[in-house]
Amino acid sequence: MSRAISKSDHYKVGIIGTGFLGRALGREFKRHERGAVVAATDINDEELQKAADEFDFDDGSQYNDYEAMLDGEELDAIVITTPHALHAEQINAGLDHDLHVLCEKPLCTDLDDAKQLVQRVEDSDKTVMLGFQRHLDTAFLKTREYWHDEGHEPKFITAEVTQDWINAVGDSWKANPALSGGGQLYDTGSHLVDSVLWTTGLVPQSVTAEMVFEDDEQRLDTQAMLTVRFENDAVATIAVSGDAPRVNEGIHMWGDDGSTQIDGTEWNPRRYSEINSDGDMIEPNVNWGPEKPKAEAFIEAIEGEEEPPATVLDGFKTVAVTEAAYEAAQTGERVNVDLSLD
Repeated sequence: MSRAISKSDHYKVGIIGTGFLGRALGREFKRHERGAVVAATDINDEELQKAADEFDFDDGSQYNDYEAMLDGEELDAIVITTPHALHAEQINAGLDHDLHVLCEKPLCTDLDDAKQLVQRVEDSDKTVMLGFQRHLDTAFLKTREYWHDEGHEPKFITAEVTQDWINAVGDSWKANPALSGGGQLYDTGSHLVDSVLWTTGLVPQSVTAEMVFEDDEQRLDTQAMLTVRFENDAVATIAVSGDAPRVNEGIHMWGDDGSTQIDGTEWNPRRYSEINSDGDMIEPNVNWGPEKPKAEAFIEAIEGEEEPPATVLDGFKTVAVTEAAYEAAQTGERVNVDLSLD
């Protein structure tokens, strides 16, 4: 249930999914002067109790069924940190209850669901924000400013991330494609795909892909190599490797006037640099990190006139490329990216 909010009110937030990430986002709302976590839902009673203890809400506001929480609590917004395949139904449920929604990436794992969500959010007066934190990171904002806002045009892009993903996810839901949508490409890889699309503003046209799968059904990928062609004839190679001992990330974009580079290790802030057309480094290794927490950006989007930093449309584009990549890996064919909203 929703309510009218005055400028002096706290935003009453309910969390769906109280694991590590759910509580981390809950802390952001707790630290914000306008935020308050008042209820949560999880199928794991132990995790749910941790959230109740940390955010100081009583037993009556602990739920094992998110629909019961939506029906029983007076909320202004929900935070969704559940398995990927549940996102679409839970975003829709939040909108059904007239609530603002902050949902972790990816938007969903089905292209038709993604299209439906874009159309529904366009018709809604509620804010729906995705948890693509690179949209708040200075290195990625500087890259977007160079390519998207200043009008430079990239011609060739290489983007790669490696990590010990398969051992990290273990027997969790992330290793279950029915809940995760796939493997590493739908997990860490969604950040990489989104970063390329969002910072450049390029329109993806088609994809080829090769993948290494851990399962006989060929759904749980630990390595994915994509070649994406764009409408302006630019080409991006995007590679994720989930069986490496160290997190390394590099996104290099080249155009006629120069290039931008993003590099980093583990989950430290990423470094940004520019190289001019002569090959000289003109802004070497600038390293700032995130400009603001997600909760702050979410509340600002609710109260302001601008869209949230990461929109449902951003999520839709990432799902469209990802779904085309899985099809391409299965068929061995180049697959067109479906960006239609019909």
